[in-house]
Amino acid sequence: MSTSGSRRIDEIGNESRRRILDAAEDLFTERGFERTSFAEIAERSGISRGSIPWHFKNKHGLFLAVIERAMDRAMAPERRTSFPTLADLAEEFSAWVRNGDSTLVFMALTEAMHSSGAVHGQYQEFFAQHRHGLERWLRAQRPASAEAGTAAKREHAFAVAFTGTLFGIHLQALVDPDNVDFEEAIRLVAAEFGKDLRALWDDAPVPSDPGQ
Repeated sequence: MSTSGSRRIDEIGNESRRRILDAAEDLFTERGFERTSFAEIAERSGISRGSIPWHFKNKHGLFLAVIERAMDRAMAPERRTSFPTLADLAEEFSAWVRNGDSTLVFMALTEAMHSSGAVHGQYQEFFAQHRHGLERWLRAQRPASAEAGTAAKREHAFAVAFTGTLFGIHLQALVDPDNVDFEEAIRLVAAEFGKDLRALWDDAPVPSDPGQ
């Protein structure tokens, strides 16, 4: 087969894969993993049902591919390495929530919490990348007089607390949107966490961290 013919087959395969992923992402978000069938994904994507396992082996493989793609969008390098202010970081988080990826990522939480498999690993990596980006931002502002080991533990604890607060607010907004002003709560968190960052490196007890 000619090089151009092989390239065309690859392009068709990539397009089919993209259409399947787009359809599965929409249906998983709308209906949930358990209530979505290959037949529905095939109808929504316009790709034959038999092509889905050819690309993804099984439903779990498709689900993992959908989650990986959504997390890749959320973990773009510019989102996890450069945060000029906490307010900017909070706004980036709000933008991510508004684009719809976050709903799908939260949908994977149940499986991630009850599994030690690939989805669990992806979820761990997703949160770790968010924390590490914030820790790098804090480290860039660390006073020269701060003791490195102690400062690193405090920065990690701050990143855990800030990340957890943002996602906790978002979860409340998903569950009870009529009673949660998401944007206002996110702005308040950024303002409160950013009031006096120098206190982070003051001489105070360091919280224990079993993961360190």
